[in-house]
Amino acid sequence: MITPTTGAADATSTRHLYITRHGEATPDESGLTPGGRRQAALLGERLRGIPFAAVHHGPLPRAEQTAALISDGLDGNAPLIRSAPAGDYIPYVPRKDELPPETADATLERLAGFPEAERENGPALAAEALSRFTGPVPGDTPRHELLVTHSFLTAWLVRAALDAPPARWLGLNHGNAALTVIRYTPGRPAALVLYNDMRHLPEELRWTGFPSELRA
Repeated sequence: MITPTTGAADATSTRHLYITRHGEATPDESGLTPGGRRQAALLGERLRGIPFAAVHHGPLPRAEQTAALISDGLDGNAPLIRSAPAGDYIPYVPRKDELPPETADATLERLAGFPEAERENGPALAAEALSRFTGPVPGDTPRHELLVTHSFLTAWLVRAALDAPPARWLGLNHGNAALTVIRYTPGRPAALVLYNDMRHLPEELRWTGFPSELRA
């Protein structure tokens, strides 16, 4: 934090958070498919020239490999930072009365099928992710950060940026290596600049990981 010698309050600056889901994963999720590797490389090319201060990524291989491939295409030497809050987990398990009555039971049954650790530890990790990755930054220089994560955390951060109820992370989907950007400017609401943008991907590499019935 920079403290001006004049005694004025510390300056605060805008954070530009670039969020992407990992590239397409192999069936066993142990790494990326050839298409997933290509998706990551193309996103790195798109982001070249942005002065990233850090590239955060989740601890699972598909996110770690994606971050490394993106980093290879970037200018500069932004550190790769492995982070549990950037991982794959359920950020919030809603109550039944928070969900549409027609689909509440099916939604809760689906969430119950995820590993217990992802459900039990998720809310605390989601709170830490909001603290670590969102909001304006101290100092007098805008900061650009890249977060390579998973669909659920992307949805959670977008929901928070829009001040939507906690349960509204459900239904927000994200394609592999698509790009979402949120801007956090002091004194202003968070601004969703891009969401699920795939213009850097050729047609055959778009919409992987996205529900087929919702594809454009």
